[in-house]
Amino acid sequence: MKIVVLAGGLSPERNVSLSSGAKIAGALRGLGHTAALVDMYFGLEDYPGMTPEELYGAPVPARWQSVDRTAPNLEEVKASRKWKGKGDFGPGVLELCREADLVFLALHGQCGEDGRVQAAFDLLGIPYTGSGYLGSAIAMDKDLTKRLVSRFVDTPEWKFAVYTEKEVDSLTSRTPVPCVVKPVDSGSSIGVSIVRDKKALHAALLDGLNYGGRCVLERYVAGREIQVGVLDGKALPAIEIIPHEGFYDYENKYQPGAAEEVCPAPLTPEQAADVAQKAEAVYAGLGLAVYSRADFILDEAGKFWFLEINTLPGMTPTSLMPQEAAAAGIGYSQLCQRIIESSLRQRRKD
Repeated sequence: MKIVVLAGGLSPERNVSLSSGAKIAGALRGLGHTAALVDMYFGLEDYPGMTPEELYGAPVPARWQSVDRTAPNLEEVKASRKWKGKGDFGPGVLELCREADLVFLALHGQCGEDGRVQAAFDLLGIPYTGSGYLGSAIAMDKDLTKRLVSRFVDTPEWKFAVYTEKEVDSLTSRTPVPCVVKPVDSGSSIGVSIVRDKKALHAALLDGLNYGGRCVLERYVAGREIQVGVLDGKALPAIEIIPHEGFYDYENKYQPGAAEEVCPAPLTPEQAADVAQKAEAVYAGLGLAVYSRADFILDEAGKFWFLEINTLPGMTPTSLMPQEAAAAGIGYSQLCQRIIESSLRQRRKD
C-alpha cells in the first residue's frame, strides 16, 4: 500500500509524534508498503526539491528518531516555518494525503488526537488510522471523558476549572489538596502537577495559564500506575510503570531508563481481568475504534481508578502500547499491520 505517515504538527507533543512516526515508517517499509513520513505542520518544506513520489523513498531524518527531554516551544516552531500560509496543514500535505491509500496518524495531542484532523479527512474522503472524529474529540477532553465514563468505572473526584490569573488565589483557596492539576486537553503528562500543599497548587495553577487556563483538578490517589492497551476492542496485557524519580511525567515517559516498565504487570488473575474489563468498557463507552490505551491507579485497597485514555497511543521506541502488544505475541510490525487492517474496516463502516 501507499501510506503517508503523518506526524509532528503544532502540538506540545510534536517531538513524541515525530519519533512515533519515524518508528512506524520504518516498520511499514519493512512490511513492503511504500511509506512517506511527513511533518503535518512543515509539510514538503522538510524535503526541498523532492517530488511527492520521491518522498516515499526519502530517509527518515535522524533528529526525528529520539525525543528531547523537554517539550518544544511552539512559538519558536511557528516562527521557523518558511511557508506563511495559514492553518496547521503545511504545504503539500493534503495533496499528498489525497493521493495515498491510507494515512497512518502518528499525531499526538492537540490537533491530531482531538478529532479535528479526523473530521477534515472524513470531509475529504481520506482514509486514516484509529478512532473517528467524535470519539477522538471526547477522549481528548479529560473532563468530558470522566463525565461519561464515571457511570460505569471508578474515577477520582474532580472539578473542571476555567480561570484567569486574577482567579488563581480564589481557586487555590477552595481546592482541597493533595490533588493533581491537569490541562484539560493535553497529553504526555505535559503541564501535569501532583501538588500536596497550597503553595504548590498556586504555582501549578499559574503554570496552567500557559496551557489556556483550562484544567481538571483531580483528587490525588496514591498507588501503582497501571496502563492497558486495547486493540480491536480487546484488552492487551496490562503494564505497570515504576518511575525511578517522581511520577510518570514527560521526561520519564520518553527518556530510556527513566522508568521501570513491567509487562505483563504483576497482578492477580482477578485484578488483571478487572482492569482489562474496565479498559474495554471505557473504549466502548466513548465509541472508540481500532486501538487505545487507558491509564489507571491501583490503590492500596486493590481498587482500580480510571484516569484518562489515549486514542493515538505513542509508538516510540519506549512507548507502552508496543510493549503490551509484544507481551501478547504481537510484534511491532505486526501491530502496525493490525492497525492498518482494522482502520480500513472501520472507515468502511463510517
